[in-house]
Amino acid sequence: MKTKQTLIAVALAIAAGAPMAACLTDAQAVSLVDQYMARSPAANPEGLNEADGACSRAKVNALLELRLGNVIGYKAGLTASAVQKRFGYDKPVWGKLYEGMVLDDGATVEAAFGARPLFEADMLVRVSSDAINQAKTPMDVLMAIDQIIPFIELPDLVVQAPPKLNGPAISAINVGARLGVAGKPVAVPVTRGDRYAMLDALRDMSVVLSDGSGATLGKGKGSDILDHPLNAVIWLAQALAQEGLSMKPGELISLGSFSPLLPPKAGTRVTATYQGLPGATPVSVQFK
Repeated sequence: MKTKQTLIAVALAIAAGAPMAACLTDAQAVSLVDQYMARSPAANPEGLNEADGACSRAKVNALLELRLGNVIGYKAGLTASAVQKRFGYDKPVWGKLYEGMVLDDGATVEAAFGARPLFEADMLVRVSSDAINQAKTPMDVLMAIDQIIPFIELPDLVVQAPPKLNGPAISAINVGARLGVAGKPVAVPVTRGDRYAMLDALRDMSVVLSDGSGATLGKGKGSDILDHPLNAVIWLAQALAQEGLSMKPGELISLGSFSPLLPPKAGTRVTATYQGLPGATPVSVQFK
């Protein structure tokens, strides 16, 4: 039976098939994942270009899979212009979601769930067809998914100095994937007319984050994500294809942030409401 050290070596050797770049060393990737698992701030990845970020992410993902289990989907990050501005990067990035990351609506989560914990209003879609990997329009995406799911993502920027992160460094930390709370799924309509109506609703909806008293913590519109939230899936399909990957039926895709990234506080309940999206009910998380 292989030892943990042997499994790590094998995982890193597999990751070496990623694009050639001066990315994180094997030791740096192991250290980052060890700190992630310990919920302790890790050293910032520095001086990475786009290829370095992809190479580093591949190493980190290989190690995370050993620790966390199977991949259950993907997350697109930096899909909203406000978040791109925050990190000084002008394009999206992506990471992987693993078993145990998606919690049920109303879950109670420690406020210190990560090294650098945050929360944001997000949305999941569930893949129903391999055709999603060839999607060119939001309608193509809608025809290849069967559920739209309200979602409060609980990312963890994990590093010692989050303000110093840029796009490639965010890729290297698997786009901060840690946890999230999923609400009641909304089924994708069957008829073409209803699907067009849903596309309009997704673009035009208002997404509001509020606390237990009803006070607004943050808000945004569907169009804040690449002009239409399903455009995030189109971008993701193209980005994954460049690395020989693809989305599979049953996988969950996180579309990105409709709100500012905010730090959790113990004793606070946070709710995301999707105003203007028929069938969507609020989703909540309680911090302790």
